[in-house]
Amino acid sequence: MNESFEGKKEDTDVILKVSGLNAYYRDKAGIFTGNGARKQILKNVSFEIRSGEIVGLVGESGCGKSTLAKCILGIVKDHDGRIEHASTGAQMVFQDPYGSLNPAKTVGWILEEPLRIRGELKDPDRNKKVSEMIHLVGLDDSYLTRRPNELSGGQRQRICIALALMTEPRLIIADEPVSALDVTVQDQILKLLLKLNRELGIAILFISHDLKVVYSVCSRVMVMKSGEIVEQGTDDEIYHDPKHPYTKQLLASVISA
Repeated sequence: MNESFEGKKEDTDVILKVSGLNAYYRDKAGIFTGNGARKQILKNVSFEIRSGEIVGLVGESGCGKSTLAKCILGIVKDHDGRIEHASTGAQMVFQDPYGSLNPAKTVGWILEEPLRIRGELKDPDRNKKVSEMIHLVGLDDSYLTRRPNELSGGQRQRICIALALMTEPRLIIADEPVSALDVTVQDQILKLLLKLNRELGIAILFISHDLKVVYSVCSRVMVMKSGEIVEQGTDDEIYHDPKHPYTKQLLASVISA
């Protein structure tokens, strides 16, 4: 169940609360008929994210990290448990910036689209906000007339971040946001996310398989294995005093790499 909440007095800075979340997929034969085998992907997942936090979610490919993100966003409907959002909700920054941008439209059109859908601003105000957002992510107005195929991978990811910010969410879910970029550009995008967190106070759920990257940006870390969060704690607790065997295994693989 996805709900909005304002929070109890003692929890006013909690912007996302997930309680006992179980999520399921059907096999390909049952996607349209609803009769296929139902496979459980997430198992009793519970956690909170507070205003301004950067929380890492780590685990191997296929462990359920992206499914969790899709449940939070309401994309995966077949789940039980509770997902409670602060009133402004969450937005997503995807792994593949090119695949998440409409190749037929200009950057300006893409950034303005969420504002048109909401219908809250008139044309001049929408244009002003689009310009503000593109400057916020380190680009300028000259990029507004370009199409995604005219941009580098790092520039496209900056546009995706600006797009996620257009509706002023309190939480961004960044799903492997730098894994498709080269090392130098990765560093630039990570610095941008830290800047936005610091200046806007926006919380980030940072999903990655790369423990080094997570350690560099996150203050708290959750470790997922086979759809379960097996350990969570501060970055120092996870990296310097891990408790779960799987966490120790992940860390050992980083050290030996």
